[in-house]
Amino acid sequence: MLSNIRVVLVGTSHPGNIGSTARAMKTMGLSTLYLAEPKVQPDGHSVALAAGASDILKHAVIVDSVAEAIADCSLVIATSARSRTLDWPMLEPRGAGEKLVASALEGPVAIVFGRENNGLSNEELQKCDYHVAIPANPEYTSLNLAQAVQIICYEARVAHLDHEKREFEKGRPVGYVEEQIEYPFAKERENFFDHLESTLLGTGFIVKQHPGQVMTKLRRLFSRARLERQEMNILRGMLTSIDKQMPSKDDKQA
Repeated sequence: MLSNIRVVLVGTSHPGNIGSTARAMKTMGLSTLYLAEPKVQPDGHSVALAAGASDILKHAVIVDSVAEAIADCSLVIATSARSRTLDWPMLEPRGAGEKLVASALEGPVAIVFGRENNGLSNEELQKCDYHVAIPANPEYTSLNLAQAVQIICYEARVAHLDHEKREFEKGRPVGYVEEQIEYPFAKERENFFDHLESTLLGTGFIVKQHPGQVMTKLRRLFSRARLERQEMNILRGMLTSIDKQMPSKDDKQA
């Protein structure tokens, strides 16, 4: 289960932070590390700070973007300070750990950590289902990257141990999985949002020159609802039926 929880570091600029992250992960039983558009590669300093977790560095996956790192994940949680400008579904660390573990029973999930100096962009944050904020001392909220990773990984381990305990008390074998709801992968969600925007542009609901915040608000709405795969397929079918009723480009030119 824990191997399905993917730690994604975005734009990391210090190799020591990559090593310290690997150490934080391994102490909590997590092993899957993705580096999205890193500014540096793991090096000797990374290995030194990994302190025995160099196997995680060795198998780290390097990709070009957040979208690529989370494409096959059914749940994506971003670490973020609470924001008044981007009101997204928020979780506490304990709730984030519980959701990650519950969804990891079925396949890959991700927890995304932003850049050391300025975190994640709004565009990156909007690709995630939930945001998690660590309730640090409001007078001094300075957590370094590895400390933040350690906190979330700890909560995931606590949730994992609680799950194992409950299953043991029910007499179920290790690895038992009840029938789960299927959620779309991040890449499928992005395809849905692209389709939705295209259709709304086609109907004139969104004006291309003045799009406003319509898509941001719709992303927030659907993230809050957390659509199941079947529900999203129904919506894609509805959009397709609308597309078919709209005049084609050739018709418009004629």
